[in-house]
Amino acid sequence: MRYSNEEHDAYARIFERDGMVILKQHFRAETLAAWRQAFDGILAQKLHENTTAVRGANRHYITLPFAGVFADESVFCDPDVLAIVERVAGEDPVMCQLATDTPLRGSTYQDVHRDTPALFDNQPETPSFQLAVNFPLCDVTADNGPFETTLGTHRMNSEEALEAYRAGRIPLHSIPMQLGDVMIRDVRALHRGTPNHTDIPRPMVVIGYSRSWYFRPEVHIDVPRDVYQQLGARAKRLLRYMPQVDEAGAIQNGESYLKFAY
Repeated sequence: MRYSNEEHDAYARIFERDGMVILKQHFRAETLAAWRQAFDGILAQKLHENTTAVRGANRHYITLPFAGVFADESVFCDPDVLAIVERVAGEDPVMCQLATDTPLRGSTYQDVHRDTPALFDNQPETPSFQLAVNFPLCDVTADNGPFETTLGTHRMNSEEALEAYRAGRIPLHSIPMQLGDVMIRDVRALHRGTPNHTDIPRPMVVIGYSRSWYFRPEVHIDVPRDVYQQLGARAKRLLRYMPQVDEAGAIQNGESYLKFAY
């Protein structure tokens, strides 16, 4: 581990207050360069086949195949990330998502939204139950589509948070990131994607973790059986509810996670 238990506790307190934390320069640049090289081929293929999930004009959601460089336990089983995840979303979590969000030139501002509804209609917000761990495959600047988010709205009623945002009482914060930075966030915080004004795609990886009892079937990972058998015990436990498939490295023909904004 890079951080102590006391530092993990401190990050969890920041998360509780803000709905997010960032670990600076946490993943190795060499690892992410390999991910980027592999991703570029997938992006070209999916764009050619028109099989992405569109998240707005020229903004593409693509599930990554759980194989090769993407089945890297040093990333999705990172002990510091999981220590924070467990502090804010409970012990023994489930890994349920491995995907990318990539705006291209011509992308626009998304509407401000949440990524999941509340657990119970018309009830105050609960403790965290679904988290996104995001890390870019390039530096994220003001020009290529930085994530914008609010702070603290993960603990607010959705309509009250939107009303406060529209009234100007809750600001959006732009989040620039360097290659290697890792953001852990509650997906209920109000946020949006912004335009990429460059000619270079800006891929942001998302690894989803949830409480052990929470599952959205449209958001899942197809785990090849031969890859699963090679994983360590912690990795297998994280993926225990994910469907196992025969073909390693297969790229889905289409995306099932279509409704993303709430």
